[in-house]
Amino acid sequence: MQPKDTKEIQTPCYIIEEEALLRNLKILDTVQKHTGCKIIMALKGFAAFGVFPVIRQYLSGTAASSLDEARLGYEEFGGEVHICAPAYAEAEFGELLSYADHMVFNSFSQWRRFKKEVKRSGRNISCGIRVNPEHSEVKVPIYDPCGPFSRLGTTIETFEENELDGITGMHFHNLCELNSDSLERTLKAVEEKFGSFFHRLKWINFGGGHHITRKDYDTDLLCNIINDFKKRYPLDVYLEPGEAIALNAGVLEASVLDIVRNRMDIAILDTSAAAHMPDVLEMPYRPVITGAGFPGEYKHTYRLGGMTCLAGDIIGDYSFPEPLKPGTRLVFEDMAHYTMVKNNTFNGVRLPSIAIRESSGNIRVIRRFGYEDYKNRLS
Repeated sequence: MQPKDTKEIQTPCYIIEEEALLRNLKILDTVQKHTGCKIIMALKGFAAFGVFPVIRQYLSGTAASSLDEARLGYEEFGGEVHICAPAYAEAEFGELLSYADHMVFNSFSQWRRFKKEVKRSGRNISCGIRVNPEHSEVKVPIYDPCGPFSRLGTTIETFEENELDGITGMHFHNLCELNSDSLERTLKAVEEKFGSFFHRLKWINFGGGHHITRKDYDTDLLCNIINDFKKRYPLDVYLEPGEAIALNAGVLEASVLDIVRNRMDIAILDTSAAAHMPDVLEMPYRPVITGAGFPGEYKHTYRLGGMTCLAGDIIGDYSFPEPLKPGTRLVFEDMAHYTMVKNNTFNGVRLPSIAIRESSGNIRVIRRFGYEDYKNRLS
């Protein structure tokens, strides 16, 4: 019998909340129905194929950035497979073509290199070019695709109008966790620089980074932007969010292993920022823990550290109403996106299990990881 209490599940474990996932999907589907756009899921943000049967009831397909993502989308999700990468490797390109419905080229040099191979494939693949409107909305440089010297997308200076034969679409992406007003400003920049080429296209992809399922996201403005665009240009419109699909739709449950003291109390957990939630160090950001507060907010303050030997494997400082002790369970919120797709086995630390809390309340563990998963990455 499947448990309903996570205490029966060994930690660490990612738990995907089916009801929260459905809530997000229904919001995205509302946008599709009000605008006629198609929303596809960016696998770089969330690729837990155990819940693909739920997601494909609402979304049209997947967006991939590599050969293995494309194959996963093709084999496990179905629907449309859109591929966009900074560059394609010749050794992989033939197999990529066997999965692709849309293929976006980052530069005209890549398009020239591979367009004959696309034609020889005999498949009806719709090809597009990625553009860089040189308009920044993202404040963190590492996540800004339109920052200075970006390698992502073709600028108007390097745009080759005479190479558009065979190109039926255009792709741009410059958002990250942003609201629809950022898209409004971006789209204006795209139109100003590339709008004169729209009449030669059949579709346009507005990229990802749209935080559509966030509570304060202005979906009415998003719908107005898309509908207004479609009135002016008879193009099919795609959006490819990743994070918005799994936003607030899963947690990482972990346990305290030990408490040590070095000028302050330090709790060592059976999880790791470096291995299991790398964005905590890369972004960086401070994840929310259910029932915890900022240092000093509650009576007992701790620094939470991971179980790897990396000195900087620190999740952050938190306070709790009750003292922590070995065995105490901690629930890290909003841990479905950019965790499973980015985690690693540094130090041989095992990856967290993956479970689904179904709408019935039952919790089903769909994957456990062990020694072979670590060993098979090596040689």
